[in-house]
Amino acid sequence: MDKVEHIGIAVRSLDISIPLYEKLLGTTCYKRERVELERVEAAFFRQGETKIELLQATDPQSVIANFIEKRGEGMHHVAFATLDIRGEMQRLQQEGFRLLSESPKPGADGKWVCFVHPKDTTGVLLELCQDMA
Repeated sequence: MDKVEHIGIAVRSLDISIPLYEKLLGTTCYKRERVELERVEAAFFRQGETKIELLQATDPQSVIANFIEKRGEGMHHVAFATLDIRGEMQRLQQEGFRLLSESPKPGADGKWVCFVHPKDTTGVLLELCQDMA
Protein backbone atom coordinates (compact mmCIF):
# COMPACT_ATOMS: atom_id res chain seq x y z
CA MET A 1 0.00 0.00 0.00
CA ASP A 2 1.49 3.28 -1.10
CA LYS A 3 -0.55 6.03 0.56
CA VAL A 4 -3.99 6.93 1.85
CA GLU A 5 -5.96 7.55 -1.34
CA HIS A 6 -9.23 8.62 0.22
CA ILE A 7 -11.47 8.46 3.25
CA GLY A 8 -15.03 7.28 2.59
CA ILE A 9 -17.85 8.84 4.58
CA ALA A 10 -21.41 7.48 4.50
CA VAL A 11 -24.08 10.17 4.31
CA ARG A 12 -27.86 10.17 3.97
CA SER A 13 -27.95 13.02 1.45
CA LEU A 14 -25.29 14.35 -0.89
CA ASP A 15 -27.44 17.43 -1.49
CA ILE A 16 -27.10 18.30 2.21
CA SER A 17 -23.58 16.97 2.80
CA ILE A 18 -21.79 18.47 -0.23
CA PRO A 19 -22.37 22.11 0.84
CA LEU A 20 -21.45 21.19 4.42
CA TYR A 21 -18.11 19.65 3.36
CA GLU A 22 -17.43 22.50 0.94
CA LYS A 23 -17.64 24.90 3.89
CA LEU A 24 -15.74 22.58 6.21
CA LEU A 25 -12.87 21.85 3.81
CA GLY A 26 -12.80 25.24 2.09
CA THR A 27 -12.91 23.61 -1.34
CA THR A 28 -15.51 22.56 -3.89
CA CYS A 29 -16.75 19.12 -4.81
CA TYR A 30 -14.88 18.27 -8.02
CA LYS A 31 -16.82 15.19 -9.08
CA ARG A 32 -20.11 13.43 -8.48
CA GLU A 33 -20.78 9.96 -9.93
CA ARG A 34 -22.98 6.89 -9.58
CA VAL A 35 -21.47 3.46 -9.06
CA GLU A 36 -24.27 1.13 -10.10
CA LEU A 37 -22.45 -2.03 -9.00
CA GLU A 38 -22.26 -0.76 -5.41
CA ARG A 39 -25.63 1.07 -5.57
CA VAL A 40 -24.15 4.36 -4.40
CA GLU A 41 -23.60 7.89 -5.56
CA ALA A 42 -20.25 9.39 -4.63
CA ALA A 43 -18.99 12.96 -4.36
CA PHE A 44 -15.29 13.81 -4.17
CA PHE A 45 -13.18 16.52 -2.56
CA ARG A 46 -9.40 17.00 -2.63
CA GLN A 47 -7.60 17.96 0.53
CA GLY A 48 -3.87 17.99 -0.14
CA GLU A 49 -2.86 14.61 -1.54
CA THR A 50 -5.86 12.86 0.01
CA LYS A 51 -9.44 12.77 -1.19
CA ILE A 52 -12.66 12.70 0.78
CA GLU A 53 -15.43 10.57 -0.74
CA LEU A 54 -19.00 11.08 0.40
CA LEU A 55 -21.24 8.06 -0.26
CA GLN A 56 -25.02 8.11 -0.51
CA ALA A 57 -27.06 4.94 -1.05
CA THR A 58 -29.12 4.73 -4.23
CA ASP A 59 -30.89 1.56 -3.05
CA PRO A 60 -32.30 0.80 0.42
CA GLN A 61 -30.58 -2.61 0.29
CA SER A 62 -27.11 -1.27 -0.50
CA VAL A 63 -24.11 -1.62 1.80
CA ILE A 64 -24.17 2.13 2.53
CA ALA A 65 -27.88 2.10 3.41
CA ASN A 66 -27.30 -0.84 5.76
CA PHE A 67 -24.26 0.87 7.30
CA ILE A 68 -26.23 4.07 8.02
CA GLU A 69 -29.17 2.10 9.42
CA LYS A 70 -26.89 0.27 11.89
CA ARG A 71 -24.32 2.97 12.73
CA GLY A 72 -25.61 6.27 11.41
CA GLU A 73 -23.71 8.61 9.15
CA GLY A 74 -19.95 8.69 9.51
CA MET A 75 -16.63 7.28 8.42
CA HIS A 76 -17.17 4.18 6.32
CA HIS A 77 -13.70 3.22 5.09
CA VAL A 78 -10.09 4.20 4.54
CA ALA A 79 -8.72 3.55 1.05
CA PHE A 80 -5.09 2.90 0.23
CA ALA A 81 -3.60 3.34 -3.23
CA THR A 82 -1.52 0.58 -4.72
CA LEU A 83 0.19 0.15 -8.08
CA ASP A 84 -0.52 -3.61 -8.09
CA ILE A 85 -3.90 -4.39 -6.55
CA ARG A 86 -3.79 -8.10 -7.43
CA GLY A 87 -0.33 -8.47 -5.90
CA GLU A 88 -1.44 -6.60 -2.78
CA MET A 89 -4.56 -8.77 -2.52
CA GLN A 90 -2.41 -11.89 -2.75
CA ARG A 91 0.01 -10.55 -0.12
CA LEU A 92 -2.79 -9.74 2.31
CA GLN A 93 -4.42 -13.15 1.84
CA GLN A 94 -1.08 -14.83 2.53
CA GLU A 95 -0.87 -12.76 5.73
CA GLY A 96 -4.29 -14.14 6.78
CA PHE A 97 -6.56 -11.21 5.93
CA ARG A 98 -9.97 -11.94 4.42
CA LEU A 99 -10.95 -10.02 1.31
CA LEU A 100 -14.56 -9.20 0.47
CA SER A 101 -14.09 -10.12 -3.20
CA GLU A 102 -11.90 -12.61 -5.05
CA SER A 103 -10.85 -10.13 -7.70
CA PRO A 104 -10.79 -6.34 -8.08
CA LYS A 105 -14.10 -4.67 -9.01
CA PRO A 106 -14.66 -1.41 -10.86
CA GLY A 107 -15.20 1.40 -8.37
CA ALA A 108 -15.66 5.15 -8.37
CA ASP A 109 -13.18 7.67 -9.75
CA GLY A 110 -11.69 5.29 -12.35
CA LYS A 111 -10.34 2.79 -9.83
CA TRP A 112 -10.16 -0.97 -9.40
CA VAL A 113 -11.14 -1.73 -5.79
CA CYS A 114 -11.14 -4.51 -3.25
CA PHE A 115 -12.14 -4.35 0.42
CA VAL A 116 -10.49 -6.06 3.39
CA HIS A 117 -12.85 -7.53 5.99
CA PRO A 118 -13.12 -5.17 8.98
CA LYS A 119 -13.08 -8.07 11.46
CA ASP A 120 -9.45 -8.59 10.47
CA THR A 121 -8.47 -4.91 10.81
CA THR A 122 -9.73 -3.93 14.28
CA GLY A 123 -13.14 -2.92 12.93
CA VAL A 124 -11.93 -0.61 10.15
CA LEU A 125 -13.06 -1.35 6.61
CA LEU A 126 -10.02 -0.96 4.36
CA GLU A 127 -10.16 -0.51 0.60
CA LEU A 128 -7.36 -1.15 -1.86
CA CYS A 129 -7.57 0.88 -5.03
CA GLN A 130 -5.59 1.13 -8.24
CA ASP A 131 -6.06 3.41 -11.23
CA MET A 132 -7.72 1.59 -14.13
CA ALA A 133 -5.61 3.40 -16.70
